[in-house]
Parts: sequence; C-alpha cells; structure tokens
Amino acid sequence: MRELERKLSSPPTRSSVTVVGAGRLGRALAVALGEAGYAIDGPLGRGAACGDADVVLLCVPDDQIAAAARCVSPGPLVGHCSGASTLAVLASHEAFSLHPLMTVTAYGASFQGAGAAISGTSERALAKARELAAAVGLHAVEIGERDRAAYHAAASIASNFLVTLEAAAERVGSTAGIDRTLLAPLVRATVENWVTLGPERALTGPVARGDEETVARQRAAVEARAPELLELYDALAQATRALAQGAHRRPAEVLA
Repeated sequence: MRELERKLSSPPTRSSVTVVGAGRLGRALAVALGEAGYAIDGPLGRGAACGDADVVLLCVPDDQIAAAARCVSPGPLVGHCSGASTLAVLASHEAFSLHPLMTVTAYGASFQGAGAAISGTSERALAKARELAAAVGLHAVEIGERDRAAYHAAASIASNFLVTLEAAAERVGSTAGIDRTLLAPLVRATVENWVTLGPERALTGPVARGDEETVARQRAAVEARAPELLELYDALAQATRALAQGAHRRPAEVLA
C-alpha cells in the first residue's frame, strides 16, 4: 500500500531537453530545468543533431539560430530563446520560443517570478513553452510575431540601457568623490517607486519641478568633467521634461 501511495504521489515524468549553446543563458536554463526535474543533455555546442531529445532548446546568438536549427534532426520540438527573432528561423520544425525577461550574467540567474515571452507554431509547441517557463518559475506571456522587436526593445531599454545610464552616473559621480555604493540605494528606491507609482508620480528632481537654473548648473558640470556624456545628458533632460509636462497635463484624479 505504501509503495502504491508513493507511486501515486510521484511527480509526472518530465520531458528530456537538450540545450544547445553553452553561453550564459544556456548554462542557466540547463541548471534551472534540471532542478525542475527534466532530463537535461548539454549544454551542447552548436551543430548538435539532438536526435534523442523530446525538446531541443537553442540558446545561441540570434544570427546562429537558423544554422543551429538546420542541424537538428526532425522529430523533437525545437525552441529558441531569442527575444527579437520570430519563429521563421525554425521553419523546418514544430517550433516555439521562450525568452526569459531576466538579465543573466556570468554568475547565473534566478528566473523565479520573472516574465517570459513565448510563442509557438502549434498548440502543442505553445503548451510546451508555457510548461518550461512555469517549471523554472517564469510567468509566460504570449507575444505576437509582429510585436517581437518592440518587446525586445522594451527589455533592452529597461535592462541594458539602465546599466549604461548608471555607468554614466557613476562616471560623473567619480569626479565628486562618490561611487556606486552611494548611488545604489537611490537607484533601488527609484525603481521601486516606478514599479509602484508609475513613471509620472515617481519622477522627482530639478527637471520635474521646473528648476532650470539647477539643470543648467548640472549641465555645466557634466560638460566640464565628462564632456563625452553631454549629448546623453541633454537627451535625457529633454525626455524628462516631456515626461514631467505630460504628468502635469494629466487630470489630478488619474494621478491620485
């Protein structure tokens, strides 16, 4: 009886997944899917045939997806992990895409609670993408083929460009004797305010309050100490003015 109870309570058998691509994302997904109970082969190098797998997950650069897909023997579901690429690059396979909306560094990543963009050429393929996403803790959202580039642009602005912006802040701050450890609490609080309040209500600072005299002093300091950042500063100041003006035009009850 106890043996029967153990069998009945055992989790369902997971698919076998071959991961192709031993970069940051390939290694991180192989670990996460393995911990979720999938039988993992890889990460393998590009060019692997992957004939025995139920699912092949291509974690290779965008311009290498089509070539890697052509090497995969017919049969398994084949997915790619590109944010911007459509499923056309996997045209010879029943295909899906699974793009974790999470930054992955050389130290790995935790996918729990993050978003993921998925799509599929069939209901079966789409269901597999949703299953894999859920298994590693991702919240899957189906993104249309025509929307892939816009989705990925939003992700790049939110993550990559944020790092570039903070590098600029660090560069200017270093001329005044401050480093990222002093800027970090401000950045974290700002991001949390943006998440909780939205951009208009989270916006603070001299541009938001119309203090152009202070903005001018800031600009002069950037020009003197980090002139290579002056064009970026001007573009950001102008975009911030537009955001602040839009907030001022919105009805008070919308902002309340």
